[in-house]
Amino acid sequence: MHDKQRLPINLLRLFDLTLVAFAFGVSTALIVYKEQQASFEKFLSMRTKVSNFGIFVLALFICHLVFQVCGLYRSMRLSSRQVEMIDILKATTIYTACFVIFGWLFSIRMVTIPFLAIFWALSTLILGVARMTIRFVAARLRSRGKDLRYMLILGTNPRAVEFAHRISTRLDLGYRFLGFVDDDWPGFPDLSEGSFKVVSDYSGLAQYLRHNVVDEVAVYLPFGSFYRHSSEVASLCQQHGVTMRFNSDIFGLKSARWRAEEFDGDQYIATCTGARELWPCTVKRTFDIAISACALLFVSPIMLLAAIGIKLTSPGPILFSQERIGLNKRRFKILKFRTMVPNAENLMAVLEKHNEVTGPVFKIANDPRITPIGKFLRRSSIDELPQLLNVLKGDMSLVGPRPLPVRDYEGFNEDWQRRRFSVKPGITCLWQVNGRNGISFEQWMLLDLKYMDEWSLWLDLKILAKTVPAVFRGVGAA
Repeated sequence: MHDKQRLPINLLRLFDLTLVAFAFGVSTALIVYKEQQASFEKFLSMRTKVSNFGIFVLALFICHLVFQVCGLYRSMRLSSRQVEMIDILKATTIYTACFVIFGWLFSIRMVTIPFLAIFWALSTLILGVARMTIRFVAARLRSRGKDLRYMLILGTNPRAVEFAHRISTRLDLGYRFLGFVDDDWPGFPDLSEGSFKVVSDYSGLAQYLRHNVVDEVAVYLPFGSFYRHSSEVASLCQQHGVTMRFNSDIFGLKSARWRAEEFDGDQYIATCTGARELWPCTVKRTFDIAISACALLFVSPIMLLAAIGIKLTSPGPILFSQERIGLNKRRFKILKFRTMVPNAENLMAVLEKHNEVTGPVFKIANDPRITPIGKFLRRSSIDELPQLLNVLKGDMSLVGPRPLPVRDYEGFNEDWQRRRFSVKPGITCLWQVNGRNGISFEQWMLLDLKYMDEWSLWLDLKILAKTVPAVFRGVGAA
């Protein structure tokens, strides 16, 4: 970080902590006034113990670390308002949880649920308004030619030209596009009609950097055929202290997410599908444990009646256990109430010719292996209830692509379909609330990938809300 950038960042850190302290003070004043009916003057005259002050300073330090980890002090110039607000929401939620721990460790009576609710809401609001105000002021200044960053783009392919158009039309971002760096090539675009120009070839780039103001270089070169050029430019940028940007989609992986990682001092770029961020994954797992545990208590009478019904109406075990394919092809034993005759899997080979669905899965409407009570358990989805134990164990989630038997997985013939196994399987997903057995196998796979690409905690809640009426209607159940 340059000295010119360090001062504003340090001031922003101090400003954020001041806002948090202000939110804490206002929240405390509101609680004291409500519970003790103390006047504002009396509240200001209250004395604070040295130990309490020390705890408060430690809490502010924790807040600073949380802000740092959540990325609130990285460059937000190219980030959207939504991304910044999500980062703020993450930070305020995490440090509010830290206040809960502090209250428990140091027996602070002030840390109550009403106080935490007010503090979380107020600090989120204040920080959000402050950051949006800073963003607005910065955009106005940049539009008027202040706080500018000068950029070169390596390459003149369509992606490079399109990026140049976007940067040039967004004056609020504060970028000034200097031009392209490229050698002549057969598909060289006609830049005469626009304001763009080629300012240097690759051999002259070092000379250009020596005599011009360049803050950033964006690389839009094909990775394989232009590795040598990219490597040389990276070395030059390092020597001149110039920021270098790579388009993450160098391999054309449209559905993959990219993130930076560090290991033993080395920097890496990792790609992943589905959610891999610690905070949302932790919340999802916590939600899975809490809801499945509560659900097991709530439905335990239903499960007891189902177990009695199975035992009285057909010979064999109450539960059915089968090996399924889970996260990244891990195998686990799924639990269900038994709805078929004990030797059902041995009879499948005889019934294969009657399969009524496309793809590798096996379904027939009037499966002769299903017991009389099994039909009711399947139609009502009661047979799925033991999978709440799989959720508690961690093999499954409440929401996610359905875990498939090994036999079905081995019938897959397209690798793009196997991406669904890169997230933890679930009890319900988009397939369950959009027709279940009434849709084709390919549509089913596309719905699973749609869920992965659009995943959010809010989407999980919506799917769970839609699952309940779908179960009562028995839509697509077999």
